[in-house]
Amino acid sequence: RTLPKTASMLSLSLQSTSFHGVASVPSRVQPTMLFGAKASAPKKAPAFAYGLPGNFNALGGSELNWDPAGFLEGKSELEVNRYREAELTHGRVGMLAATGFLVQERFHPLFSGDGGPAIDQIPQLPFWLWIVMTIGIGNAELYRIRVGWAKVDPKTGKAPSALRPDYYPGYLNFDPLNLAPGNEKDLRLMQERELSHGRLGMIAAAGFLAQEAVTGQTWGAYWGDASF
Repeated sequence: RTLPKTASMLSLSLQSTSFHGVASVPSRVQPTMLFGAKASAPKKAPAFAYGLPGNFNALGGSELNWDPAGFLEGKSELEVNRYREAELTHGRVGMLAATGFLVQERFHPLFSGDGGPAIDQIPQLPFWLWIVMTIGIGNAELYRIRVGWAKVDPKTGKAPSALRPDYYPGYLNFDPLNLAPGNEKDLRLMQERELSHGRLGMIAAAGFLAQEAVTGQTWGAYWGDASF
């Protein structure tokens, strides 16, 4: 039976709004667009190392994004901050160690050393100096833990993460000479410099140790100055 034109159009309209209508091709329109809202933009990938300083190429002036071993892959921001805290700590020690190799093998006014490679001088240090170093290093580490490290849950005996969520790696509120710049741009530049010098200091200290272990001579004597 042929329906009138008006009835046929009404039937098609009702069928299109019914849950039991004929099968149709799935819509490619996002659900949010059906209600007039904007489709959500794709989530932007985080910056390299979550934007921490140290990703600057001093030679080319561009970002390095250098992580050949994949240490940062799949790591959370807190975990990356923990890596940076370790790098800064070792870098600062490396700078002190490299400076010590350059200076203390010849100039050591606090105790009467015999000279020679630093690794041979360590067992000859006076007992009181070991006590002073232990107390000094212990207090420095306790202060760093108190400022930056997360508190341990007394029930589980563990902390939810190594560092506090609001702690910035390396920032210990310790600046007795007031060297930190007051603006963010200059502060980031100083952080870049500290990381660069710290990385160089670690490599230099390792080089001094290896050279003295292999040759049995101080760096000065090895390079021709027997008095150093």
